[in-house]
Amino acid sequence: MSTTVKYKYGQSDVAFLHNGDCLSQKEFHRIYSQMPTEFRAELIGGTVFVKEPAGLQHGQTDLRLGTILDVYQARTTGICASHNVTVILGPKDEVQPDAVLRIMPEYGGQSKNTQNSEKTFILGAPEMVAEVAHSTRSIDLHLKRRRYFNAGVLAYLVVCLEPAKVFLFDMRTNQEIGSDANGALRSKVFPGLWIHEQGLLQLNFDMVMDALNEGIKSAEHAEFVNALTKSHGS
Repeated sequence: MSTTVKYKYGQSDVAFLHNGDCLSQKEFHRIYSQMPTEFRAELIGGTVFVKEPAGLQHGQTDLRLGTILDVYQARTTGICASHNVTVILGPKDEVQPDAVLRIMPEYGGQSKNTQNSEKTFILGAPEMVAEVAHSTRSIDLHLKRRRYFNAGVLAYLVVCLEPAKVFLFDMRTNQEIGSDANGALRSKVFPGLWIHEQGLLQLNFDMVMDALNEGIKSAEHAEFVNALTKSHGS
């Protein structure tokens, strides 16, 4: 049963979300859509988790990760990166990851766009989800990882700030991917997406861009782009 309470917002009483509320995705979405824009929460396995304000280190790391994904999408036909977008995974999960990387539906991607009022959300599991974790480390590495796995997410990246470590999971095998001899984590779902672990943790722009550019120049990336192009509209 939900433990929601009422509070006054504007001219009407609306439900408020608390940590631990038990709701369906539809109930959560209805209430969440009425919240002030600065309020952030997620529904994970039918339970509400209210998000805490993000610190400076989180914001800086989130920006650097977003830069990596933005450059990759710009160099890869049929790919779309998004930041802090609502993702409806299923009847018990509505999340707002720090970043997602998708193969667009028209290129054979597994998620879709869905319209609600004036906003567009993601429906279904993106191919890749990324989280920057500090106080949420245990949730991101365990509960969220299980829910993403169950929903069909193919790759999961968690940038832990304390202690500092980047985890990249191939969710198809449920295995962690280790870094290569040069310190880069190479995505198997998105060929050519090479993320330099220490470069990302240290916010070293040159290190992460050098690794990414090498990945984008690789034969595996060229093959991936060719395959996506061929699948367009098929």
